Amino acid sequence: MNPRAGMPAPALLSLRRQLLLWLLLPQLALWAGGGLLTYRIALSYAEKGIDQSLTQSVRALARQVKPIGSGLLIDFPRAAQDVLEQDPDDRISYMVSSPPGQFLLGNQRLPQPPEPQAPQPGGEPVLYGSVLDGKPIRIVALDVRYGDADTPQTLRVQVGKSLAVQQRIAGELVADMLAPLLALGVLLSLLVHGGIRRGLAPLTRLTAQLENRSVDALSPIEIAQAPSEVHALVQAVNSLLAEVARSVHQEKRFINDAAHQLRTPLAGLISQVELAQGETTDPALAQRLAKVLTGAQRSAHLVHQLLTLARNETQARREPLDLAALAREVAREWTPRALAAGMDLGYEGEEHVPIEGDALQLREAMANLIDNALRYTPRGSTVTLRVRAQQPSGALLIVEDNGPGLSPDDMGHVFQRFWRASEQPGGCGLGLAIVQEIARRHGGEARVENAQPQGLRVELRMG
Repeated sequence: MNPRAGMPAPALLSLRRQLLLWLLLPQLALWAGGGLLTYRIALSYAEKGIDQSLTQSVRALARQVKPIGSGLLIDFPRAAQDVLEQDPDDRISYMVSSPPGQFLLGNQRLPQPPEPQAPQPGGEPVLYGSVLDGKPIRIVALDVRYGDADTPQTLRVQVGKSLAVQQRIAGELVADMLAPLLALGVLLSLLVHGGIRRGLAPLTRLTAQLENRSVDALSPIEIAQAPSEVHALVQAVNSLLAEVARSVHQEKRFINDAAHQLRTPLAGLISQVELAQGETTDPALAQRLAKVLTGAQRSAHLVHQLLTLARNETQARREPLDLAALAREVAREWTPRALAAGMDLGYEGEEHVPIEGDALQLREAMANLIDNALRYTPRGSTVTLRVRAQQPSGALLIVEDNGPGLSPDDMGHVFQRFWRASEQPGGCGLGLAIVQEIARRHGGEARVENAQPQGLRVELRMG
């Protein structure tokens, strides 16, 4: 068994949101990547300038170190030292050590280069990065030989410069570059959103046309100004509508033919059985004819209910009507049958309740409710038909009796097709299902509850 069976399908984003995400998210990612790449390039160029400046400085400083015998003369003018130390934020640090790493002279103890990068005496300066006082620093080291051949010695000259200022300048440069790009990105996003909205406008119009259609109005859709892809979709929808229209037409024709082919023989059968009952004097035959008559009448009622249910499963033709006046008219039509059954049928409610509805379907719903009340309520009972207005434009139709009502277990089944709470002959279990279908076709719903102190109350709420 598939464990995913019965699970709700994951919600999908709308086409507009998907297009916005696929167009704007890559743009945002490219903008962020471009900003990072620009920062790295700016920082790289800044480091190249620092490396060139440090290399010149370490060579110049090394030239100020003059060997004298086995000693050194370091001629580093005070003016040059002041120049190196004049900017605390962009300070140039230097250190002279001999042997390499043992401080002789300088304004800062600088980190030594890693062993693999250690400079060679008489070789080229070595550049490396390190951290000094918690800040990144770029350092160049140059080893100089001095002394005689018997006692060679090595002097290491180091010059370093903090990268904080260069990093700040690179950040400002990137910010100055990305701010206009961000403004352009926002403008581009607005243009993309407007373009997507305009491009999807034909689909919006197509949706509006489809939403306003009913089973009785399946004419082809017309969208003149639209892209070719939408034209293909419209042609496919029109083909489907044509197939549905043919199917609905065939179904209606079948229902009409079935009504004629079934009602006429059943009516003839009922008439013949009634005539036979009047002509026979045999009690046993009369009893058999009574059973045949009951079965024929129930079949005729079932055919009528099935055809009514099939017709009501199409969209209701809602027109202005007075629900209260219609209810009084239906109550008057059913009064003779109520009197024959020994019941009191009456109308209570407002004088006028204007609504938008299908008079034929609402009349059928009232007839089914009254028929159920008269059929399953004992003699001497009272059946009341009520109509009330509901704000802002709805209505409430109520049929209430003071009969035995229903048990709580039966309440959940009353609107199911072919379900019957009683085995009393005559019913077929479709009356309340038809009522529920008619209520939904009028934007509402039917519900049933036990009346107080006893009886059954059926309500139709229509929006």
